Amino acid sequence: MTNICVRPTRTWNMDRLFEDFFGSPARWEANEAAFSPRTDIQEDENELSLTFELPGMDKGDIKVSVVDGVLSVSGERKFKKEDKGANYIRSEIRTGSFSRSFTLPDTVDADKISADYKDGLLLVKMAKKEEVKPKEIEVKVK
Repeated sequence: MTNICVRPTRTWNMDRLFEDFFGSPARWEANEAAFSPRTDIQEDENELSLTFELPGMDKGDIKVSVVDGVLSVSGERKFKKEDKGANYIRSEIRTGSFSRSFTLPDTVDADKISADYKDGLLLVKMAKKEEVKPKEIEVKVK
């Protein structure tokens, strides 16, 4: 397992690098098709887990599948107008279809994958195969 420490720093060069690669925030607003849920990936000795940030979605609009060692999560977040008489001056909530795919490592047992959706978070748990779990062997001293 690898621990990575990220310390946010704001320098002109880093801001410029991100804007050149991803576009400026003003261009993000114009690009309504850019909906991709944020994802956390965690690992312990027994499993890998992915947590997807999917607020405002219905469980039936989310699909999780595993095909040929690739985990895919897809779905659609639909725009819901609460007040039919209101005119939107600005709308920053991203809607539309998304798809995220992750190649599973050989250590994951593809038959032992589960997914739960609660409070806007999709949690996908993937159990590790028994042969790759760390084992302790008792050493006898003579």
